[in-house]
Amino acid sequence: MLGITDLSTYLVGLALIILLPGPNSLYVVSVAARRGPRVAYRAAAGVLCGDTVLMTLSAGGVASLLQTSPVLFAIVKFAGAGYLTWLAVGMLRGAWALWRGREARKAARSDGASEAPKEAVERPFRRALVVSLLNPKAILFFISFFVQFVDPAYAHPVLSFLTLGAWAQLFSFTYLSVLIFSGTFLAATFRRRKRLTAGLSAGAGAAFLGFAAKLSLASAS
Repeated sequence: MLGITDLSTYLVGLALIILLPGPNSLYVVSVAARRGPRVAYRAAAGVLCGDTVLMTLSAGGVASLLQTSPVLFAIVKFAGAGYLTWLAVGMLRGAWALWRGREARKAARSDGASEAPKEAVERPFRRALVVSLLNPKAILFFISFFVQFVDPAYAHPVLSFLTLGAWAQLFSFTYLSVLIFSGTFLAATFRRRKRLTAGLSAGAGAAFLGFAAKLSLASAS
């Protein structure tokens, strides 16, 4: 069908890959826990848009360019690692403020006027989009994974890539939706447990530092 070979194996592998925790999914669930599902879907939209761009670039041959240009790969790699580190520092600072508790309780008693500036500063769609785009390994992954299920004899391989990408986005959207509502449930459960929430935020920040370190050590091969 549309030049795709062994679709069932592709779907199983895709599900397993999407279920692996990564910076995008971790950021979405963090936004869901802090801001609710409506704002979290903005972050999810950023993830989906970023993945769409990467899939398009992969099909267009950018992955080959990154593989053959170590300098270009290093630039994108360290830019991505630096951005993840910046996000991690922000999460850790927020966790420290929650742990101390005073600032969080004062904000909770306010009339909500400070919430709008917070949303304007965070911009979840843009953050999730940038995290997605500054990951050269994702481009290499998409082309190396997709090509295994494309019939080389098929006359229109672009259609094959588009179909595989559509399946990937459907799985990703479903998974992110589960994370969003799980994050909202966790937020409701731990709303009055500020120190526990701070611990979870600190854990997320530490995980982002781990992702940054892993990306900075990644190679194109």
